Amino acid sequence: MRTPKTLMIVIIAIQVFLPSLASTAASRSAGTRIVALLSHGIQPYQEVLHGFRQHLFRNGVTMDCDVHTLDGDYSKAASTIREMNTDEISVLLTLGSLATQAASREMGTLPIIAGMILNARDLKGAANATGVVLEFPLETQFKWMRRFLPEHNDIGVIYSPEENGEKIEAAASMAGHMALRLHAEKIQSPKELPAALESVARKASVLWGVTDRVVLTPQTAQHILLFSYRNHIPFVGLSSSWVKAGALYSLEWDYADMGVQCAEIALRILKGAEARSIPPVPPRKVEYSINMKTAQEMKIEIPDDIVRWAREVF
Repeated sequence: MRTPKTLMIVIIAIQVFLPSLASTAASRSAGTRIVALLSHGIQPYQEVLHGFRQHLFRNGVTMDCDVHTLDGDYSKAASTIREMNTDEISVLLTLGSLATQAASREMGTLPIIAGMILNARDLKGAANATGVVLEFPLETQFKWMRRFLPEHNDIGVIYSPEENGEKIEAAASMAGHMALRLHAEKIQSPKELPAALESVARKASVLWGVTDRVVLTPQTAQHILLFSYRNHIPFVGLSSSWVKAGALYSLEWDYADMGVQCAEIALRILKGAEARSIPPVPPRKVEYSINMKTAQEMKIEIPDDIVRWAREVF
């Protein structure tokens, strides 16, 4: 029986192209091993990792991804890193400051993509590292403040100069460009906080919380929130936990999309870009939480569309 001409063409095409397709697939996956180092195993870290993996998969990158969770243990981080065979790793994904700082010290020239870090300071001194930082740009923060509090143009902030001096200087400049006024009080220790709050309250109509190990701690949180509540000066918190405790609102992160951003950087590195040539980027998506009880107590009207799209409402 003679084979139909059309079938013969299909068979020949398979014989010609199948080996080349297999070769291409092998070349795409060969040598692509990505290791993930997580400071903690809690849900936000898992969401970033999931977004990272999913985006790579959608872009045709098949890989082995070893995941190491450090549970906040720096000694475990150092020993885990030393046991890795870096010759077999293409990219290291680090999530959290602990994992990132340990990898920066131990990994030499291996490309590092960092996520879940507060700001680019965690990458200082690491020429082989880049990533996605948690901190939103100042302009983004002030634009959202304007949306929530359009009548509040005087912003108060308390900070330690050693940690946030440069940031507050930049914030004052940005506020000026946006027709806002920043009233900043610097302190050296938590003991100076009550006086600083009283001083700020005489000038500002909103308190802006910035990450600061002297000013905002578990020990000072209650004092700041009580001051805000008693003086009807809304406090912009750092996270939903602050909002739940009484802050008016906080900007939040889309963790899965941050994972996608990390994966986009990984794809550039796998195509030949050097990590040091890619500047760290902030999150591109903004979510937020609101405390409507605080808003009602302070007689602050929050537009319905803002409430509708909030990730959490307390």
